[in-house]
Amino acid sequence: MFRTALRNVLAHKARLMMTVLAVMLGVAFVSGTLVFTNTLSRAFENSSAQGFDGVDVAVRAKHQAASGDRVGSTPDLTPALLAKAQKVPGAASATGVVSGFTALADKHGKLVGDGWQSMGGNYWGTKDPRYKLVSGHAPHGRGELLIDSETARRTGYGVGDTVRLSVDGPVLTPRVAGVFTTDDGNVAAGGSLTLFDTPTAQTLLGKKGTYDEIDVTAAPGTSQSALKAALDKALPAGQVSTTTGEKLAADQAEQISESMSGMRQALLVFAGIALFVGTFIIANTFTMLVAQRTKELALLRAVGASRGQVTRSVLTEALAVGTVAGVAGLAAGVGIGAGLRALLHSFGASVPDGPLVVTPGTVVAALAVGIVITVLAAWLPGRRAAKIPPVAAMSSVHATATTRSLVVRNTIGILFAAAGAAVVFAATTMNTDTGQGAMGLGAVLLITGVFVLTPLLSRPLIAAAAPLLRLFGVSGRLARQNAVRNPRRTAATASALMIGLTLITGMTVMAGSLQKSIDKMAADSIRADYVVSMANHTPLSPDVATKLAAADGVSASSPLRNGASRIGGETEFLTGVTGSAIGELTDLKVKQGTFDVSGTRIVVDADRAKEQGWKAGSKLTAHFEDGKQATLTVAGVYEGNEMIQGIMIDDKVLTPHLRAPADMQVLVRTADGASDAAKDRLAKALGSNPAIQVQDKQDITDGIAKIFTLMLNLVYGLLGMAVVVAVLGVINTLAMSVFERSQEIGMLRAIGLERGSVKRMVRLESLVISLFGGVLGIGLGVFFGWAAGELLGARMATYEVVLPWSRLALFLLLAALVGVLAALWPARRAARLNVLGAIKAE
Repeated sequence: MFRTALRNVLAHKARLMMTVLAVMLGVAFVSGTLVFTNTLSRAFENSSAQGFDGVDVAVRAKHQAASGDRVGSTPDLTPALLAKAQKVPGAASATGVVSGFTALADKHGKLVGDGWQSMGGNYWGTKDPRYKLVSGHAPHGRGELLIDSETARRTGYGVGDTVRLSVDGPVLTPRVAGVFTTDDGNVAAGGSLTLFDTPTAQTLLGKKGTYDEIDVTAAPGTSQSALKAALDKALPAGQVSTTTGEKLAADQAEQISESMSGMRQALLVFAGIALFVGTFIIANTFTMLVAQRTKELALLRAVGASRGQVTRSVLTEALAVGTVAGVAGLAAGVGIGAGLRALLHSFGASVPDGPLVVTPGTVVAALAVGIVITVLAAWLPGRRAAKIPPVAAMSSVHATATTRSLVVRNTIGILFAAAGAAVVFAATTMNTDTGQGAMGLGAVLLITGVFVLTPLLSRPLIAAAAPLLRLFGVSGRLARQNAVRNPRRTAATASALMIGLTLITGMTVMAGSLQKSIDKMAADSIRADYVVSMANHTPLSPDVATKLAAADGVSASSPLRNGASRIGGETEFLTGVTGSAIGELTDLKVKQGTFDVSGTRIVVDADRAKEQGWKAGSKLTAHFEDGKQATLTVAGVYEGNEMIQGIMIDDKVLTPHLRAPADMQVLVRTADGASDAAKDRLAKALGSNPAIQVQDKQDITDGIAKIFTLMLNLVYGLLGMAVVVAVLGVINTLAMSVFERSQEIGMLRAIGLERGSVKRMVRLESLVISLFGGVLGIGLGVFFGWAAGELLGARMATYEVVLPWSRLALFLLLAALVGVLAALWPARRAARLNVLGAIKAE
């Protein structure tokens, strides 16, 4: 039986090639994902580990938690602490580290790097263990700085060039004193690093006379753990914490791994989708192969083969196919991993150099996926064939499914679909956190139910196309009959395409609806013409609000200034605003009281008010950062959203209590409304600062739209793999169907059906099956898009479902195109069959 199984694999090479290809694509996607993410993680881990080579122990300030009426704070790392760390036994040297956001402009005035990746720091001198100076000299004063070699290469800056940069104040124009090399992960990821001498860095980055961290190196013969113990003993335990360089590198590696896990999981989800689609194709292929060999298997039963031997024969074939596909898919996956890394480089993303990482886990996963999926998909057809009595198989009595089996199948499908729909509807009424799991479960149940019911649905839906098919004469009628002749085969073929289009449609509907709601939110809640913020979304200097208020054409402006306080024993963050202007700059719906922010009167968003039990007229005692307190009165409760929420207080009341006032945004309204000229005036009033962005409402929504567009393009690209697998499934099904109907096609040719008509028949059959899958997929996708949008948009009062009709029409055309392309080879093969040979075929 083993030899027979292997002979069957070799005898049906052409028919099994599509199955091998389908499994290989799924395996390649899984292994490519693992290779790509492992390679990227390893490269960043190695780079970050090198960045800690000069650090044996890092000393950091320990945040003091809030308690009672006291607001939490972080102590300063002073030069006295640095001097104490230098004198600890076993310490060779200690370096005070200062770092923060620094916006460097390129020669075109554009920000170098992506926001948070544009950093600045201090250079400790020519013996700084962190950075190696490759040209120039150490910087001195505000007029000089160092830039990293990657930034120098990307921007074309060199020693002696004048650059423009800003931290959170005025634009500076220092000269490049030198260029250094670094293993900093931000630079490796496409960011920039600029260095100043220590006093300048402390002043510019708001750390005057203090440090963010103290890095200590161990003397020869002293271990990191021994140095850490000595520092713990010498330094005040309540103010600082110490961490060894090894622990820092390990923590950094873990953070990188966690940050990569989201990408890895997303890619693996789509790999799973491709495999899920491929499973239908594999099962369909083996069902047809077993059906074609029914008489052969019956003969084996007749000469003494048991049911188990027949089943094992089919599974052996599947094992051979899965092994070949797994090995080929692993090899292709390594190529995909390399290609994805090269693609990142082509998009301008800098990735640290390193070898491709193919771990034993990747090899095991690829082979396991290829073999297990194929064997499981072949098990049911093999078991079904083994149960057929030999005499019945030889006379083909088994060919038609019994009424009982159809009733059982349809009943199971209805139960699954109904349960899935009920769970999805229930999930839309839950909160976002608990509803996601229920939504996923409901989606799986509903898709499974629809898949089981697809044979039942195929007849009426395909029959609906009959009037159109009659236009093609005999070819059209034959195509319709062939499509419904074996509903299970048609269902399995269409389901592969259905799943891909369900996901694509659902994501498109959800993204379009969320984008529409965000557009409406910006239009409804903000009256300001412009929102000014830092490029990396860190706090703005208070000077920005002052300059904007005095700029030409500005009729009203207000900062959104953050400050911590303690109210009722809990930490509450207050938003300081210009009380006289905030009502003119926002358009928030007031649910209670009045929108009055003046003196000690405050307004609170409805969610916070409900959580704390506050209402209009409530009196609150707030304890500020400086230890002072004030009694605040809730003047009104408003309906907040993702853009504006929280507790608003007049900044004249809040600011005097803040140690370091900083604004997250500044709202600006101009006398003549939003225009390019007004935008330019505001930018010039801020010194054309590369660190600060001036955005109107359209800029804000466009920025969010870019995120959705990027996500959708990524989804479309990844789901393209599932569509490719679906195309292979249609080709596979049609090719095997042509082989199975060779005698029938020969008879049709013998009685006068031309080759062109045979081609047309196969093409129309493929088109009908693909459109059937497309209609089901788009219908399910719209439903899931609506349901997921309802769940995610529950917190957005402006949310509404938007159906992108043009996109839906495009997806239906895509399904039709899949049908046309998939039929090219099977139709050509059917038309070229030898008439006499086909008539004699069994």
